[in-house]
Amino acid sequence: MKKDEPPLDFPDTLEGFEYAFNEKGQLRHIKTGEPFVFNYREDLHRWNQKRYEALGEIITKYVYELLEKDCNLKKISIPVDATESEPKSFIFMSEDALTNPQKLMVLIHGSGVVRAGQWARRLIINEDLDSGTQIPFIKRAMDEGYGVIVLNPNENYIEVEKPKIHVQSSSDSSDEPAEKRERKDKVSKETKKRRDFYEKYRNPQREREMMQLYIRENGSPEEHAIYVWDHFIAQSAAENVFFVAHSYGGLAFVELMIQREADVKNKVTAVALTDSVHNVWHQEAGKTIREWMRENCCNWVSSSEPLDTSVESMLPDCPRVSAGTDRHELTSWKSFPSIFKFFAEASEAKTSSLKPALTRRSHRIKHEELPEEKLCIKNL
Repeated sequence: MKKDEPPLDFPDTLEGFEYAFNEKGQLRHIKTGEPFVFNYREDLHRWNQKRYEALGEIITKYVYELLEKDCNLKKISIPVDATESEPKSFIFMSEDALTNPQKLMVLIHGSGVVRAGQWARRLIINEDLDSGTQIPFIKRAMDEGYGVIVLNPNENYIEVEKPKIHVQSSSDSSDEPAEKRERKDKVSKETKKRRDFYEKYRNPQREREMMQLYIRENGSPEEHAIYVWDHFIAQSAAENVFFVAHSYGGLAFVELMIQREADVKNKVTAVALTDSVHNVWHQEAGKTIREWMRENCCNWVSSSEPLDTSVESMLPDCPRVSAGTDRHELTSWKSFPSIFKFFAEASEAKTSSLKPALTRRSHRIKHEELPEEKLCIKNL
């Protein structure tokens, strides 16, 4: 028999959950000091999952607060010309994001429940803020003189409750005899009773039916990346723009390049991908884009090999190296120091009028002698 499910009524603050982040950025129970426990109630997986999701929403708001208060970023509403009534999203930017004449770093997370400032919710809850958020990247970037823009590619719509539609019953017809209407009403009530009983068994706490209202020009991660490029990144003063894109964020960047190839080539100095799921064949990236990616991108992929070890690829795009971990969600954090070194070398190479990050010498080696994927940075 199905166990009775408690109400899906959860706290809306960390304190309400009796959790807090300690000085190491780890989520711990206020009373016991223990890490988060998913199976709070045995044999109630759905309830436990809903509890986890409720905590995740609080984490998202908490990270937003850290971006503004701890990192001093500004929350910018989009679309920039949105009316009062239409759905809106937002991104985060440093004060000098559009005016910094030298360097701008753009951060793009992957797909799923993560929002601006996060790499992986699972890491934030079960590991710590450093590994699960973009905050270490933001702080180091600002310390090194970069402007910063944090994209929010999964915030594509708002949810509102579906309006209830009342359909007039045919039994209300005044043309039918009273006795016939009564019989129909009785059958209808019995049917509804059985349906409600089944629904209660299948879904003890039926949730409200919601509908999605998409955000103009930001209805997908790909649209969002193009919108932020057109309205912010392309308008920035920075001579050198750098991207860090994780997982689906890499796909969104490749789509941006396909749509804005000349502009991206003119403004972007280097791109660090972390376990990117892009595919130059499926996305139909042209030869000139693939060549640019081989010269200016590097993909730190999940691998058991030591950090920065070359990893072979079947695709003719950017070089791939190990992120030093076989866990997909950890690839950004584990490759953190290498990415900043990659950017520094790319910037220096551009200043010296050399090819960014990848040396000309390495590209003089014939492709049949050394596969393209092995042409990644050797000095990281």
